[in-house]
Amino acid sequence: MLEKISQLIEEISNLNAKSLEGVEALRIKYLSKKGHISLLFNDFRNVPNEQKKVIGQKLNELKNLASEKINSLKETLAVADDTETDIDLTRSAATSHLGTRHPLSLVRQEIIDIFARLGFTVAEGPEIEDDWHVFSSLNFADDHPARDMQDTFFIQRSPDILLRTHTSSVQSRVMEVTKPPIRIICPGRVYRNEAISYRAHCFFHQIEALYVDENVSFADLKQTLLYFAQEMFGPETKIRLRPSYFPFTEPSAEMDISCNLCGGKGCNFCKHTGWVEILGCGMVDPNVLESCGIDSSKYTGFALGMGVERITNLKYRVKDLRMFSENDVRFLDEFKSVH
Repeated sequence: MLEKISQLIEEISNLNAKSLEGVEALRIKYLSKKGHISLLFNDFRNVPNEQKKVIGQKLNELKNLASEKINSLKETLAVADDTETDIDLTRSAATSHLGTRHPLSLVRQEIIDIFARLGFTVAEGPEIEDDWHVFSSLNFADDHPARDMQDTFFIQRSPDILLRTHTSSVQSRVMEVTKPPIRIICPGRVYRNEAISYRAHCFFHQIEALYVDENVSFADLKQTLLYFAQEMFGPETKIRLRPSYFPFTEPSAEMDISCNLCGGKGCNFCKHTGWVEILGCGMVDPNVLESCGIDSSKYTGFALGMGVERITNLKYRVKDLRMFSENDVRFLDEFKSVH
């Protein structure tokens, strides 16, 4: 028995565990009623009387060693476990709130996704532009009255450097360096010198689309517009085109959609007409193609442009344009569940 006790002393001295569950298993193995040490105590009755004192001392030493070892392992693992689950003192004491994407970003991405399904790719350009790409290349003559349609911010009092008033400048840049077919969508921020109010701002966001290829017709434009309107506002949406004027398209039109509040029956939102204007469009003027180095006798194209704020107003009923740029967290929190 002394030999067996010595073996257990050596074995217990080298015990180790990786978890509290492992420590409990060791306790059961050595100290439970059917454990190794308890079985030795049961056999103690068979020990000769002359050996009982020595063996009894060894058994008590073994039991104390096992208890101390298992308690030590338990305490070590408990401390480690508390350290892992303790509060991270490097974190801020303030509660962290989940953010959300801006409503303009949500609508901008949705528009891009719709046109991507039609094969349009995203093209971007500088916000600080020159007169050629913003006006001259798009059929705005120096004394053209259409220049008065847009109040422009000029840089350092220069007549040639300005903040772009529309993202059509991206279209002219792409046409200068790209051979048709061209199928692009141009999202971006634009600037106009306007008084800030609930319905106007000195900066806003546009998305314009351009398609140039052989045999592009107004029918292609109309089908694209119908697809966009029904994808954006629902399959029951109807469109209508009204003649209009833009220097860079001919013929030109403005597109209305059936009011998505009253279903075209008439309400305060659509001023009881049943229709709401959302964008301008038209066939690219041959002069624009030629000024960008594209043969207008071979290629035709269409262009369209819309204000992202306008689409967002229609989609989410935001009545005050200023709310988009005021960074009011209460306003932004309303869009947490949108995407």
